Amino acid sequence: MTAARPFDVPQHYLGGIALRLLAMLSLSLMFVLVKLIDAAGIHIVESLFWRQAIVLPMLVAWAMTHGGLSLYRTHRLGTHARRAMMGLTGMALNFGGMIFLPMAEATTINLSVPIFAVIFAAIFLGERTGWQRGSAVIVGFLGVLVVLNPTTVVSSGFAGEHGMGTLIALAGAIMTALITIQVRDLARTESPMAIVFWFSLISLVPLGLALPFVMTAHSPAEWALLAGLGVLGAVVQMALTGALRLAPVAVVMPMDYSSLLWSIACGWYFFGTLPADTTWVGAPLIIASGLFIAWREHRLHIERQKDITA
Repeated sequence: MTAARPFDVPQHYLGGIALRLLAMLSLSLMFVLVKLIDAAGIHIVESLFWRQAIVLPMLVAWAMTHGGLSLYRTHRLGTHARRAMMGLTGMALNFGGMIFLPMAEATTINLSVPIFAVIFAAIFLGERTGWQRGSAVIVGFLGVLVVLNPTTVVSSGFAGEHGMGTLIALAGAIMTALITIQVRDLARTESPMAIVFWFSLISLVPLGLALPFVMTAHSPAEWALLAGLGVLGAVVQMALTGALRLAPVAVVMPMDYSSLLWSIACGWYFFGTLPADTTWVGAPLIIASGLFIAWREHRLHIERQKDITA
């Protein structure tokens, strides 16, 4: 019998699903704070700074209770730096999309990430798509087009906050998909916690340099919003990482679509907004596409494992 490796974690599917659901709820609440912080006149750079600054000490504390900071040792600092700059850009775009759009619409556009990830994996990693996943990508794109409502967007020329928000949210989804490819490469040699640690640490460098130029005095209520943003960001990161340690990606990934339900509820409760008619039509297409891609990836993984053990 082969001895279990010290870093092996027993699989607990229900625990992984619960953590993924917690991450999605926390993410929606975090975006509520993003909108409230913007409404208070606080610069987005400061929001990003505190989002990262509060996560970092928690990552350090976690490492100190699990063997020390040597857990984050790396020989791929340059790759981490590229991932951090991409991650920072993607986070800024996702924050911007939430600021300019109703929560449900911004979330629906962000759910198109798996669709773009399949395309980029084929382009940059040479992964075969096949007609089944290709068909799912087409269906997902149709859903994105319905949500974007290009007839209205083109006629307005992306004018106004809604048009600009649509463009920013779409760019955020594309950037997040590119980050997924980058993280997939990093994950070959780095642990999930190390990837999060270096992202938080490196991204604080440009944010810290920019902070003095945008930071203003805040009331206690505004400091509470910024602190809540950082804490919820930490909960999201920890829950996402924990979910992937307890269950496979194919098991927990479908839980991401619960974020649309949370966003609809939060948008209605906090801001009195409901999704546009096009969102109700396009969202099921995007979700169906994403779920099929996840299921297909799971089946391909099982087949690859059979080939290895055969």
